[in-house]
Amino acid sequence: MTQSANPPKDCRLCPRLATYRDDNTHQHPDWFNGAVPCFGDEMAKVLIVGLAPGVTGANRTGRPFTGDWAGDLLYATLAKFGFSNDLYDKHANDGLKLIDCMITNAVRCVPPQNKPIGEEIKVCRQFLQGRLASSKNLQAIVCLGRIAHESVLRALDVRLKDAPFGHAAQHQIGTLTLYDSYHCSRYNTNTGRLTVEMFEAVFAAVRKDLK
Repeated sequence: MTQSANPPKDCRLCPRLATYRDDNTHQHPDWFNGAVPCFGDEMAKVLIVGLAPGVTGANRTGRPFTGDWAGDLLYATLAKFGFSNDLYDKHANDGLKLIDCMITNAVRCVPPQNKPIGEEIKVCRQFLQGRLASSKNLQAIVCLGRIAHESVLRALDVRLKDAPFGHAAQHQIGTLTLYDSYHCSRYNTNTGRLTVEMFEAVFAAVRKDLK
C-alpha cells in the first residue's frame, strides 16, 4: 500500500496536537488550524524538512513556513538561489511557486510551545516516508534542525550515528545528499547561532551540487 505524503487536514493520530488544534480553532476560526500539507514542485529535486508548523505561521495560513520570521528568511533564500519565483508575501494566495523544490515538516500539526514530543514525531513520520517515496526526482534533502535531521534518517532507515547532525554538514545516503542547517527560527537568528550568511551558504552548496 502506498503511503500518503499528506495526512488529512483533521488528522487525529496525535491526541495532544488534535486538542491543541481544536483550541486554536475555537479562538481563531478563520485560521487553517489543520495538518499542514507539503508545498512545492511535485517534480522537486530538493526537499526541505522543517520541524512543525508555527502557531501564527503555517497553522494560520495553511502553507509551510508562511507568515512568520522563519518563512521570511527561508523564502528570501530560496528566491536568491533560483528555487522560487520570488512572489512570497506571507500568505497562501500570494502567487508563490517553488522551482525544483518542495517544503514539508517532520510534524504536520502545530505543537504547543513549538515542541512536539517523541511519539508525535514518530507517528507523523509515515507522512514523511510517503513524501520521500513519491519524490521520484529527489537528489537533495535540506534538514532544518536536529529533529528534522533525525526524523529523515529514521524515515530512510539510517542509523543516527552514521550521519550526525551539524550545521553545514553533508551526508551521502544512496543517491541522496543530506544538507544540515540550524533551523531558521527567530530565536536562532536573534542569538547569532544562525546568520543569514550561514543559512545562505547551505543553499549555495545545494545549488552548486544539483545535477
